[in-house]
Amino acid sequence: MGDMSKILEGMQENAAKLQAELESKTFSVKSGGGMVELSVNGKGEVIDLIIDDSLMDDKDSLQILIIGAINDANKMVLQNQQNSALGMLGSMGGMNPFGAK
Repeated sequence: MGDMSKILEGMQENAAKLQAELESKTFSVKSGGGMVELSVNGKGEVIDLIIDDSLMDDKDSLQILIIGAINDANKMVLQNQQNSALGMLGSMGGMNPFGAK
C-alpha cells in the first residue's frame, strides 16, 4: 500500500507542476487580418485585447472578430493542455489510458 501512496503522491506533484506550467504560458491570436489581437494565459483567461480603430464604427464586424479570436485562443489552450497531460502520462511509464503509444 505504501508504494501506491507514493505513486499517487508523485502524480499529484506532477499535476501541480503541469498546472503551474500551463498557467505561465501565453497564447496570442489574430483575427480579421490582425484587426483584432487577443492574448490569453494557459488557464484561458484573457490578458490582452487590441482592436484596430477602424472597427470602432462597425459593431457587427467587431463582435464577429472578437468571438473568432476567443474561440481560436481557447482551442490553442485546450490543445496545449491535452498535449501536456498526455506527455505527463507518457512520462509515468506508459500509463496512458487512451491507448496511444
